[in-house]
This record gives sequence, structure tokens and C-alpha cells, in this order.
Amino acid sequence: MRITVNGESREVADGHSVASLLADLGVPAERVAVELNLKVVDRQTFPGTPLRDGDRVEVIGFIGGGEDTRHER
Repeated sequence: MRITVNGESREVADGHSVASLLADLGVPAERVAVELNLKVVDRQTFPGTPLRDGDRVEVIGFIGGGEDTRHER
């Protein structure tokens, strides 16, 4: 089946879930948010959320940052 991931067309096998797509992409599920057809998918439901032909998936990565510990005196 054909889906669109971050604006690019991609062929995936029938039966793929959000979790298996992330695994194929080499993306750790705990480091991203996923939007499926304009709806945010709860991370806990990634394995049970099936993908269907024509779906549009956006994978958004989190960028870690630290707190600026410099203090003006």
C-alpha cells in the first residue's frame, strides 16, 4: 500500500502499524510525536494503530535542550 510520510510517498506492506512504520524508519517511538491524517496518535496506541492505503503520516522529532544555567549578577 502507498502512504505519505512527511510529505514523501512511501510503499509499505499491508498490516503495518504506526509502531512498525517507526521501526522501519529507525525512529525511536519515545522520541517522536506522530500525526495520522491530521490527528495526533497517542504513543501508547502506536502498535495497535493500523495504517491504510492513502494515509498521511507526519513524524515530528523532539529536540532536547538544556536550561541555561548562567545567571546574571
